[in-house]
Amino acid sequence: MTSYRGDEDGGDASRTRILDAIRALPAGSVAGYGHIARRAGLPGRARLVAWVLRHNADPALPWHRVLRSDGRIAFAPDTAGFREQVRRLRAEGVVVTRGRVRMPAAETPLDLALWGPPDAAS
Repeated sequence: MTSYRGDEDGGDASRTRILDAIRALPAGSVAGYGHIARRAGLPGRARLVAWVLRHNADPALPWHRVLRSDGRIAFAPDTAGFREQVRRLRAEGVVVTRGRVRMPAAETPLDLALWGPPDAAS
């Protein structure tokens, strides 16, 4: 497998953190490339997530749960990769409509959760 060497920590640690973040996505859940990068402690490295996925050799990795930030599948619609991702997502109960999935609401940053205005429900 090709190793990424463009990262400040040598690449392998970043790759491992990205793969761990992808493996942590539960069945039936989806996340964007940027979300995975943030969960891996690599904010702003969405393209690195895409690179790691492109060079993945682990057939058990739930790569199909990672999408573009707007919920679109990154593969072109007429490709085998697109069809496989749709098949896997639907098998987990994810609704895919015209190559798009409804993405979860954005995470609340910790500072906002702790110090932001109170919720209307409080």
